[in-house]
Amino acid sequence: MTTTHGAIPVVKFTGAVKEFGAVRAVDGLDLTIGPGERVALLGRNGAGKSTAIGLLLGLDDPTSGTVELFGKPPSHAVSDGRVGAMLQDSKPVSRVTVRELVSFVTRTYPDPMPVDEALELAGLTELAGRRADKLSGGQAQRVGFAVALAGDPDLLVLDEPTAALDVEARRLFWQSMRAFTDRGKTVLFSTHYLEEADQNADRIVVIDRGQLIADGSGADIKRTVGSSLVSFTVPDGPLPDGLAALPGVLSVEVVDGRVRLRTSDSDATVGALPGVLSPRGLEVAPAGLEDAFLALTAHHSGRDADRPLVPSAPSASSDSAVQTPKAGT
Repeated sequence: MTTTHGAIPVVKFTGAVKEFGAVRAVDGLDLTIGPGERVALLGRNGAGKSTAIGLLLGLDDPTSGTVELFGKPPSHAVSDGRVGAMLQDSKPVSRVTVRELVSFVTRTYPDPMPVDEALELAGLTELAGRRADKLSGGQAQRVGFAVALAGDPDLLVLDEPTAALDVEARRLFWQSMRAFTDRGKTVLFSTHYLEEADQNADRIVVIDRGQLIADGSGADIKRTVGSSLVSFTVPDGPLPDGLAALPGVLSVEVVDGRVRLRTSDSDATVGALPGVLSPRGLEVAPAGLEDAFLALTAHHSGRDADRPLVPSAPSASSDSAVQTPKAGT
C-alpha cells in the first residue's frame, strides 16, 4: 500500500463480516486503501464484491467488525460529500437534460466540481443539452460517471464502470480516471475485464467467498502463480494422452483449437513434448492475470484447477509483494 506513514487511510475494513441469514457474504475482510490509489476489486459472481461495496458506502452495516472512510463511519464521509459512487442499478432521470441533472447534483455538495469540468471528464460536453433518459446505454453510463464526479469527491467508487462502453469510450474513461487520481484522489472499482484491471490499477484485490485472497500489483499477483503457459496446435485427431504427466505441467486445456499447458517449468515441459507429440506453432509466455485469477480462486474454493471459471469478467499490501492469506483467515 502507498499510504504515507501516519496518514489516515481513505478506506479501512477491519474484520468486516456481513451475514444475510445463513449466508456469510463478507467473511472477516481486512483491507486498507490510501490516498491517490487506483484499486481494482476482482472476484467471481457471488464472491462478495457488491456486498463489500454496499458496506463501504454505508448502504448496509456490518454484522461484526468495522468499516471506516477517512477514519469515520461511512455515513459521515458520504454526508460530508467526500464520496462519489457509480453503481450498476442507477436509473436515468426523466425530462431533464444532462447538464441540468449534473448541475442539480453539484448543488447538493459543499465544494462541488465545476459542471463543465465534470461533463468534460465524463466525455459528455457534446451531449450536455440532450435529455438524460434518451441516451444510449453507453452514454447513460457516462452520465452516471459525471454524477459521481459532481461533488469532486476524495473517494470514487465504481461498480463495473465500463460495462456498457465501447472500446474507444473505455480508453477515454480510463484516461479520465488517471487524471482524477493524479490530483490525489482515490478510486476503487470492480470490473469484469481483467485486462482493464491489469492496465489501470495500482493494486488488485481479489476476494472469494467474502474473504481477501490476494492483494498486490498485477505483476505481483501473476508471480504468485509461479507458472508459465506453453501453447501449441496439434495435427487433427484426438489429443494425445500423457500431456498432464509431462514435467512441470499443472493443468491442460484446449482454447480456440490451441492446447494450453500451465507449467511450473516451461523448459522441462517443452523438452519433453517431442516424446508425446509434434507440436506446431509452439509459444511460451508468462502466466497472465486471468490465469492467476483462475488459479487463486480455484485453490481457495477447493475447485479443480482445470475446471473453467468465468471471472466476475479481473491487511494492506506492500509495494513489492502480494499478500495471499490462507482461506479462513
